[in-house]
Amino acid sequence: MQTRTKRQKQVYDYIKQYIEKHGYEPSYQQIAWHLGVRSKAGVAKHIAALESQGLIHRRNENGSFNLELTNNQVLSDAVCEIEWIDGKTVRDDAEAWQTVPLILPKFMLGYFLPENLCAYLVRNDAMSGDEIYEGDVAIIERRSFARDGDIVAAEINSKQTVLKKYYRAGADIELRPSNFEYDTLRFAADKIALRGIFRGVLRPLG
Repeated sequence: MQTRTKRQKQVYDYIKQYIEKHGYEPSYQQIAWHLGVRSKAGVAKHIAALESQGLIHRRNENGSFNLELTNNQVLSDAVCEIEWIDGKTVRDDAEAWQTVPLILPKFMLGYFLPENLCAYLVRNDAMSGDEIYEGDVAIIERRSFARDGDIVAAEINSKQTVLKKYYRAGADIELRPSNFEYDTLRFAADKIALRGIFRGVLRPLG
C-alpha cells in the first residue's frame, strides 16, 4: 500500500466526512476552502494522488469530475502510519521502505495513538540480551522522561540516536547495553535528549 502524505490524508478525511454528513461529495472549491488554500489545481493534484492509490475514483459526468470513495477505504481505516524517529532513516544504504512512514495495523497499537509513537531501526546487537537485534524495528513511545532501567531511544549530542537502558548517575546519564560486548555510554545530562521509551519490536521474516 502506497503511503499518503499528511495533506493527502487531510483531503481524504474531509471528503469522507463530507459524504457521510451530506450524502454527496464536496466540490474542489469546498476542499480548497477547508484546507485554507486558494488553488483548486493543488487540490486536483492531491485527488489524483489518492486516485492512484486506489482510495478515490473520479467519474467524468457531463464534462465535470465527481468523486466517490472506493472499497479500499476499509483497508485504509484499518491501518495507520508511524513516523520514523528522525522523520526517516537517514542512512546512505536506506531501502525505499525506510524513507516513508511505517504502516501498521491499528490493532497492534493497543491503547497508543499513532502520533504518540515512532519507529527506530535497530542498528546493532547492543540490546540482544532483551531479544532486540540488529535489523529489528523498535516501536518507541514519544516521552521526554524515563525511569532507571527503562529501554530508551536517546539522542546523543544532537547527532546519534541509540537504543539502550537508561540510568541516572549523579549529574550524568548512563546508557547501558544488555549485551556486555558493547560499551556503556556516559554523558552529562544536558548532552542526552530522550526521544522515547521502547514499547515493542517488529522483526522481518527470514
